[in-house]
Amino acid sequence: MDFTGCEPSTLEAGLRCRCPRCGEGKLFAGFLKIAKSCDQCGLDYGFAEPADGPAFFVMSGVGILVVAIWAWAVVAFHPPIWLQFATVFPALIGGCLACLRPMKAWLVAEQYVHKAEEARWASTGAHGEGGFAFDRRKASGG
Repeated sequence: MDFTGCEPSTLEAGLRCRCPRCGEGKLFAGFLKIAKSCDQCGLDYGFAEPADGPAFFVMSGVGILVVAIWAWAVVAFHPPIWLQFATVFPALIGGCLACLRPMKAWLVAEQYVHKAEEARWASTGAHGEGGFAFDRRKASGG
């Protein structure tokens, strides 16, 4: 099958939580567990490892937004503390849960489009490989 030209944008694939290649297959096998492969085009999702990125971005974004609205509401309306607890915590939890899947799907789509993979190093840690180090022993004649 040729999928060139029909790939969805990374944002579209992320918001729909769909395969980054065909845009139709399911990306998740559970709430946040990535499936082994696309059930439509067969794309192996073995490349997909967004790690803690989605959680960090979602917690930061939702936290800043909810706290900003909460701070404004406290100054403007002076609500009782029980009402603040009853609205702010559900907003934080609900906002994070609602945004986590699309954010994870978007980052997986970005990994697919940019062909992200684990880093490979030419040097295994030996100093001076690759011409980046100056050998002082040779320079001093010793």
